[in-house]
Amino acid sequence: MEESTDRPIIHFEHTDIYNSGSLVISDLNMSIRKGEFVYIIGKVGSGKTTIIRAIIGEIPVSGGTATVGDFNLRKLKKRQIPYLRRNIGVVFQDFQLLMDRTVYENLRFVLRATGWKDRAAISGRIRKVLAAVGMEHKADSMPHQLSGGEQQRIAIARALLNSPEIILADEPTGNLDGDTAREIMDLLVRINRERGPVVIMVTHNRSLFEQYPARTFLCEKLSCTEVPEESDVELDLSEFI
Repeated sequence: MEESTDRPIIHFEHTDIYNSGSLVISDLNMSIRKGEFVYIIGKVGSGKTTIIRAIIGEIPVSGGTATVGDFNLRKLKKRQIPYLRRNIGVVFQDFQLLMDRTVYENLRFVLRATGWKDRAAISGRIRKVLAAVGMEHKADSMPHQLSGGEQQRIAIARALLNSPEIILADEPTGNLDGDTAREIMDLLVRINRERGPVVIMVTHNRSLFEQYPARTFLCEKLSCTEVPEESDVELDLSEFI
């Protein structure tokens, strides 16, 4: 357990986030420490993914304080963005695998793009992350030969390649059936507990964040605020589940 005095790995304080000139999230206050698992929930268009895009430096922030690791997002320069993202793994709803190459080649492409050159080191790292998600036997498979759950496992392996301190999972179970969604959640929770990265998960799936309770932020009406753990408020989530 990290000491409470440790600096948060993600910290927003009185931060505004705009997208294409329009205010999407106002006065965001969010502080996340190493090893935490956090949900961001809300209706479609409420700003959940906008926060993810701000964390990876894809869209600018203004006002207050906004830091990810050692990077000040308010002063982030374009040349710094690749270095920011090296410490972040992203898992998407639609997997975003390269369909014209094998699982191994998908992962090798990412490693080479992030500066890995030694063939033996690349091969060893790929074997390690595939084993971590139970997919070492699928290294030579093409993505179209895999089920949705298997493709998402490969996407998680890809997110682990550079041993990130942060994993951003944007609706990672959105295209999966209920049983497969729970398998992916079990995997993300295990990675969080055993490897220690922050996991921030955007989801519409109420059953998942009820079955796997963790800190939860609710986006609505241009704000995103933490839901108190002992809240007496009954959240009406039916419209976006």
